[in-house]
Amino acid sequence: MKKVACYLAVMLIVVVLIPFLAVKSCSVAPERRERPEKESAATIRVYVKGENRVRVMPFEEYIKGVVAAEMPAEFEPEALKAQAVAARTYAYARMKGLYRSSDKQHADADICTDPGHCQAWISQEKAMKKWNIFTRYRNWRKIEKAVNDTSGIIITYNGVVANPLFHSNSGGRTENAEDVWDGVDVPYLKSVPSNGEEGNPEFRNSVLVKNSDFIKKMESRFPGFKIKKDDIAGGIRVLEYTAGGRVKRVQIGNTVMKGTDFRALFALKSANFKVERKDGETLEITTLGYGHGVGMSQWGANYLAKNGGSFEEILRYYYKGVELSSIGA
Repeated sequence: MKKVACYLAVMLIVVVLIPFLAVKSCSVAPERRERPEKESAATIRVYVKGENRVRVMPFEEYIKGVVAAEMPAEFEPEALKAQAVAARTYAYARMKGLYRSSDKQHADADICTDPGHCQAWISQEKAMKKWNIFTRYRNWRKIEKAVNDTSGIIITYNGVVANPLFHSNSGGRTENAEDVWDGVDVPYLKSVPSNGEEGNPEFRNSVLVKNSDFIKKMESRFPGFKIKKDDIAGGIRVLEYTAGGRVKRVQIGNTVMKGTDFRALFALKSANFKVERKDGETLEITTLGYGHGVGMSQWGANYLAKNGGSFEEILRYYYKGVELSSIGA
């Protein structure tokens, strides 16, 4: 009986306890690894517009997706770093509830992926697919490095987290915030020259609009709109320009409107526009720049980086009087 008892005890150890210990060690081993502080569990709630759902993401991983979506990976490393810091600051400020839109488009999320509302974002998988096989891994490593090298760095003004707006290109000079949004006077969002943007394919754009369509659009916004149908271009007069050279107020026929409203009505790339007669039936609207023009010009940032500017210098050029701080400092 003793031999049988010993045999059963040994079999119990072999069949039950050893597998249990093996499974236990496999399941817990990864959890015992210490994660670097910069890879902490900090997360952000992101409304992904294309998926129509909120995703919870690691904060710094989200920033990589923003840089990949907002700025060409071919840009200079220092420009990518400047973009990473601006994007991180923008997102962090919204996580903290410092700057929120009144339309409540994504009330259950900190931020969304609609660049017209917040800032763009793309997953690593989709970013890799949009690049060719020869550049995709290099591009992603370049973006990762820009984000990792600036990990935790944000922009502040007088000790408060800034609202660092940015755009593709300014058309040669950025805008004062108050010239774009009435009553929004932000000391660090002021007009500055922005060189080197001409290489952007969207620097200059033209759209053709039929005279009849032009009148219909204006009448849809202003029911009492009147203008000479045979000389529409002659009936357009700019009343006031912004510091950045955009149209601030324009008179069209019997109607005065803001340049930003005209841009929105005709879906223009910017409010730096000129309307000319193309022929007897058509108008040509030419614009310079792409975006609202406030804050950092992404193409201007790349130009500064090409000429030796560091990401700190780029940020301090486009955001006047700011400081660079660390999250939690």
